Amino acid sequence: MLYYLYEMNHAAIAPWRAAADAANFFWKNPVNPFAQTYMGRSMSASLDLFERATRRYGKPGFGLDFTVVAGDEVPIVEERVFDKTFCSLLHFSKAWADEKSKVKQPKLLIVAPMSGHYATLLRGTVEAMLPHADVYITDWVDARQVPLASGDFDLDDYIDYVVEMLTFLGPDTHVMAVCQPSVPVLAAIASMAKRKDPNQPKSMILMGGPIDTRRNPTVVNRLAVARGVDWFRKNAVVKVPFPHPGAMRDVYPGFLQLTGFMTMNLDRHMSAHRELFWHLIEGDGDAAEKHTDFYDEYLSVMDLTAEFYLQTVEKVFVNHELPRGIFRHRGEKIEPGLIKKTALMTIEGERDDISGVGQTEAAHDLCASLPAEKKLHLLQKGVGHYGVFNGSRFRADAVPRIVDFMHKQA
Repeated sequence: MLYYLYEMNHAAIAPWRAAADAANFFWKNPVNPFAQTYMGRSMSASLDLFERATRRYGKPGFGLDFTVVAGDEVPIVEERVFDKTFCSLLHFSKAWADEKSKVKQPKLLIVAPMSGHYATLLRGTVEAMLPHADVYITDWVDARQVPLASGDFDLDDYIDYVVEMLTFLGPDTHVMAVCQPSVPVLAAIASMAKRKDPNQPKSMILMGGPIDTRRNPTVVNRLAVARGVDWFRKNAVVKVPFPHPGAMRDVYPGFLQLTGFMTMNLDRHMSAHRELFWHLIEGDGDAAEKHTDFYDEYLSVMDLTAEFYLQTVEKVFVNHELPRGIFRHRGEKIEPGLIKKTALMTIEGERDDISGVGQTEAAHDLCASLPAEKKLHLLQKGVGHYGVFNGSRFRADAVPRIVDFMHKQA
């Protein structure tokens, strides 16, 4: 019922959006003598905010056309090289001018979080790593777009996907897990180590991930423990309505996830939109564009399959199965202590309010068989969750350390 109300709300407000668009055309029209007055700019700014607040944000594109390698500009070609029902693998291929200009770079698989946002949330991460690596990224599919007949997708399937992609890319790959996928990526590599899989990656970089949420628990962690998985099953899982391709599939809808994120920092988001209003009135296009670019991405959300979402809540946040040594994949016990070939780097943000300090670092204790020279931990000072994998401090402080770490494992 909740999803139907959400869809009905968008349908009901459509005429108002059309009227607002027409009015905004009037107030922005250069032949309108009032367009450049304070009243005209105020009316236009108000209508812009109404349009943005009521818009249904679609899946963004990466839009990465080139990068700079060793001082030379190199075109980027985005290719889809591996397809599964719930995920594709994108390759940001470099179109080198000739063989002489080609630079050999390590392969890097970035596993994007499947937590409500599209993989494009990591556009800055990809852009920062392109000069230093041959970059691939997981492109998770919105569950409401997958027909019910295509089957389920749970945490076991997620781990299988990671293993398949690492096998596809080969043994000279490095893997970077951003936030949520830290647990399934660590589990996938532990499973490969147990089988002595020849395609074990050279290194794994876990960033802001919930390896052990008992350490320095955040509001999100405490809520999961307090509510329990049954509460989330009753209150957060709904069926996709018609006419979406995934109609009648049980999902955790993206708009609920987004609501949770927004309410955690509601004052900050309200303040940001007040500032946008004044930037629009004052004609400060650069500041307004910076705001809209961020929120165009932040407000674009996707649905998660209910089985994956509930298993993640139960296994990772409520039962803490991985750090307790009871995590299983397809009935097989996951033992990170068996990892001996894949080096480990963990990165945390000092002000992270999603994954508290120490939660990702816990992976070092679990990977007890790795020698000290194959381990590295980085605590980024003064950054929150988003700053762990994006922004100026990430580019200046974390990226050089990541690149150096990968090269040391060659």
